Amino acid sequence: MLKETVRTLTVDGLEFAYRRVQPSAPQYEPLVVLGGAFQRMYDWPQLEDAVTEVAGLVTVDLPGAGDSDWLRPEHTIDVLDAALAAVIDDLCVPRVNLYGYSYGSVFAFRYAQRHPERCARLLLGGVPARISEAQLARFAQARRLLDAGDKEGFVAGLAAEMFCLDENRHIHRQDLALRYFRRSLLRTLRKPMSEDVLDRAFGSRVALTGGLTGVPTLVFAGEHDSVSTPDEQRAFASTIEGSHFVTLPDCDHMLLMERADAATSLIESFLTETPAHPRAAALHLVPSGSAPSPG
Repeated sequence: MLKETVRTLTVDGLEFAYRRVQPSAPQYEPLVVLGGAFQRMYDWPQLEDAVTEVAGLVTVDLPGAGDSDWLRPEHTIDVLDAALAAVIDDLCVPRVNLYGYSYGSVFAFRYAQRHPERCARLLLGGVPARISEAQLARFAQARRLLDAGDKEGFVAGLAAEMFCLDENRHIHRQDLALRYFRRSLLRTLRKPMSEDVLDRAFGSRVALTGGLTGVPTLVFAGEHDSVSTPDEQRAFASTIEGSHFVTLPDCDHMLLMERADAATSLIESFLTETPAHPRAAALHLVPSGSAPSPG
C-alpha cells in the first residue's frame, strides 16, 4: 500500500512543492530526486515503480520548476539550496538518499557537501562537471534566436548542445528522446519568465569543487554525453572519497529517456546495495580512481 502526499513550502517568499510516495514498510531511507531543467515532480513513473517497493520516493519542483513560483531576478542559486534543505527538513527523517540528475545534480552535490550527516547515499547523473566558454557562447547564440522570436531555431540549437548528434555513434531511442525534448521545451517556453529559467540552467555554470567525504556516492554518465564528457564526469567523481563511476553505453546526456531501464536498475542497485538487475548486467560499479567501465 502506497501513500501519496503533496506538500507546499515557502522559501524567501517563493512557493514550491514536493511529492512523497511512501510504502507502508520502507526498508531504506527515502530517495529524494532532483531532475534536470525540464523535469517535473510527476516525471518519474519508472523510478517510482522500482524504488517504492523498498523506499519512499520524494520528487521536487524547486522554485522555477513545474507549477512552483518563478525565481525573481535578485535570487541566486542559494535560494534553490535553501529550498532543497527545506524539503529534507520537512520530511522529518534523520537521513535521505539524494539523487540529482543534470541541473539537479548541482543542488544534490552542494547539499551533501553542507550536510553529509543527512545523506545516506548520493547519486549523481549527467553531471555538468565542466561547461566551457564555447558551450556558453553557443547557448548565447541560440538564446538570441529566441529573443528574435525563432523558437524552433532556439530549440534546434539547444538540442545540438544536449544531444550527441554524431551519426557515427549509436544512441538508443534518440529520435524518441529528441521529440520529447522538443515538446517539453516548447511547453516550457509558453510560460512567463521561462527565459530566465533557461538562462540559469544553461547560460551559467557553477563550479562543483571542494570534494566530498563521508557519503557513499555513485556518479554515472552516458558514454556519448557531450554536455560534460564521461572523462570530465569521472574526474569530478574522483574528488569524492570512495565514489564509484559508471558509464552507460549507447546513450548521451539524455540517458534517462534513451536507456531508462538501465538507469533505473543502476539506481535501484546502488540504493539497495544489491547486484544490478539482469537488464543492466553489463554495468558494474568501479571506484572512480580506476579505469572507466567499458561502454
